[in-house]
Amino acid sequence: MDDQNKNLILATVLSFIVITGWLIMFPPVEPPVPTDPATETSQSATTATPTASSAVTDAAPADIATQQAEAGRVDIDTSELSGSISLLGGRIDDLKLKQYRVELSEDSDIVTLLRPAGEQEAYYALYGWTPGGTTAVEDVPGPTTVWSLENGATLTPATPVTLRWDSPAGLIFRRTISVDEDFMFQIDQAIENTSAATQRMAPYGVIARHGEPQDQKGFFILHEGLIREIDGELEESDYSDIADLAYDEREASLADVQQVAENGWLGFTDHYWMTTLIPEPGQPFTSVVRYADKADIYQAQFRLRAQDVAPDATASATTYFFAGAKEWETIRAYEKDKGIDKFIDSIDWGWFFFLTKPIFAVLHWLNALIGNMGWAIIGLTLVIKAILFPLAYKSYVSMAKMKELQPEMEKIKERAGDDRQKVQQEMMELYKKEKVNPASGCLPILLQIPIFFSLYKVIFVTLELRHAPWIGWIQDLSAPDPSSILNLFGLLPYATPSPESFLAIISLGVLPILLGISMWLQQKLNPAPTDATQAMIFAWMPWVFMFMLGGFASGLVVYWIANNTITFIQQYTIMRSHGHKPDVLGNVLKSFKKRPKDAK
Repeated sequence: MDDQNKNLILATVLSFIVITGWLIMFPPVEPPVPTDPATETSQSATTATPTASSAVTDAAPADIATQQAEAGRVDIDTSELSGSISLLGGRIDDLKLKQYRVELSEDSDIVTLLRPAGEQEAYYALYGWTPGGTTAVEDVPGPTTVWSLENGATLTPATPVTLRWDSPAGLIFRRTISVDEDFMFQIDQAIENTSAATQRMAPYGVIARHGEPQDQKGFFILHEGLIREIDGELEESDYSDIADLAYDEREASLADVQQVAENGWLGFTDHYWMTTLIPEPGQPFTSVVRYADKADIYQAQFRLRAQDVAPDATASATTYFFAGAKEWETIRAYEKDKGIDKFIDSIDWGWFFFLTKPIFAVLHWLNALIGNMGWAIIGLTLVIKAILFPLAYKSYVSMAKMKELQPEMEKIKERAGDDRQKVQQEMMELYKKEKVNPASGCLPILLQIPIFFSLYKVIFVTLELRHAPWIGWIQDLSAPDPSSILNLFGLLPYATPSPESFLAIISLGVLPILLGISMWLQQKLNPAPTDATQAMIFAWMPWVFMFMLGGFASGLVVYWIANNTITFIQQYTIMRSHGHKPDVLGNVLKSFKKRPKDAK
């Protein structure tokens, strides 16, 4: 077997291992079984405040809905967000993302991020003060405290709102909520002590999530669950990890309590959306993860240091709450402008972050330049191939030289006969004399593997490819090609099979077919191997990959097609420059000829 064919087999085997392993590790997720709303709402709506000593239990879901309706709401209206704040507890519990829809259709509902307690999959943020010293629990606002609207009418970027509550002991609490043009809320909590005694209390914030979200992707490649940063260290916990926390006596629940010295944040991340509690950078706080197992409520909390408020004095605390889409540019701006340490890492860049981050940065720049993410992916492929070209050039030159050495190699085999050690020794001497490295063809192939994984990560994880159109029928580069050979790509009046159907395996779209053809043509740069087993492997491999990648995101298939096309052009050009003219058409025609029986 010549070394050129060895390299091709190596490339094929490595690629096969990558794709097969990928499909085993990240299989398609079965759609979740719908839960009975009656069962869901019968669970307790318990919401524990940050310390066990001041635990508060909400009423049953029906009672909570009634209390919230009676308390009233303050509307939220920005270019990105719509929703409302409940005056019951001052909760930010009703939030929709105006610019994002659940599905590609323009008639689809906009994405709902937060939901009030009492609804299925309730998800909300609330703030308050934990009493300390001689301050009584009834003198601090809790989750069911009814606030009044002191200033403002509708929360917009230009008009903050201020909520007020007066305690029985003469403490006046104010909470001023403002929001920017994107997804960041600023929460200013203040106390005015009109009593005759010094009061001691600590501000806190809580994100509560009732039950696991039902729309999780379930892929190992993507983290969904708790995410928090503690003085430069990023921590990720799945919902199952939170449910397995050890019981904390002081918290009176399953909990994990960490102290943050200077910089940190915490919250919950989904595929494309996130909620995050962010104390002002530079101040210490306590970062708490809790799970109320009986109520099935996951909580992320921060607690700032306690403050002593003398009579006729005031105290305040400012924190931030991010609730919205994980837009790379927006999150990066918050990290830079607000000093939120490593906030960009809230996007799951994966193990190959050192490749994933720059790959996405280039892709983002190309998309801004070109105005289309599909063409930006092709442009990114050109950039990657240009960077790897020096290695690819050496590889192709080495392959060309190896081809020139074939007659000499055959002579060595004839002289040595069955003495394999002598064959290897003389081969190495030949390589050394002609300055040929037979392994040089493997390096570009090996480098493609982490690049492939990184690009897959970018396409699967980053929001910017969600519902991003390319051309014609490809209107979502993060989804598989929607066309199908089974209905002649839309010419027949039949719908394509659903992803759960067995027929989906053979329901190939245009892009996977083009991928198979591009791999097949790349093989035809060289004649088919004389060995029957090799020839059979090479003949089947493009079509096996075509079916295996049929369900992958269109953006990744576009990349692979572009990569194969550019590789074909590069290899053809370099082979011509070294005096070897590949007979591509001849090799194609030979593959259709019926082989003689004695050659089989």
